[in-house]
Amino acid sequence: MCNLDFAPARYNVLEQNKATVKKFLHQVLSVGDIDATGDYFHIDMVEEVPLPGQGPGLAGLKETLAMLRQAFPDMHWDVEEQMAEDNRVLTRFVWHGTHQGAFLGIPPTQRSVSVSGMVIDRFEGAKIKSTRILMDTLGLMQQLGALP
Repeated sequence: MCNLDFAPARYNVLEQNKATVKKFLHQVLSVGDIDATGDYFHIDMVEEVPLPGQGPGLAGLKETLAMLRQAFPDMHWDVEEQMAEDNRVLTRFVWHGTHQGAFLGIPPTQRSVSVSGMVIDRFEGAKIKSTRILMDTLGLMQQLGALP
């Protein structure tokens, strides 16, 4: 027999976690409030698939996000789809921006880009403890003219 008393509470946690990811994408990545990153991530968070040169923990994440915002200062992230289970949220996204600053050794091209991807965030309590982002980096490099 199913315990129906548990279902609504669990559903609320899953929805709160999904909302937390959406708020982070908006406030930090789209608006550019890098200092707010700690509102969403534990200080000892783990980036499972870091960008080249990314340092550990919250400090490393904030440095990487600042570099990304400097390279694409007008970037805007849109959530296309989300799924949540247990303490994990999968978010499928698309971000758009104009390459106006150096990015991974590529000087500014002034090209507009559109990059799709997914991120799996694992929560401990109300904050993200680990994250695994998978982006179409090959497509991004082609749009920047770094690859054919």
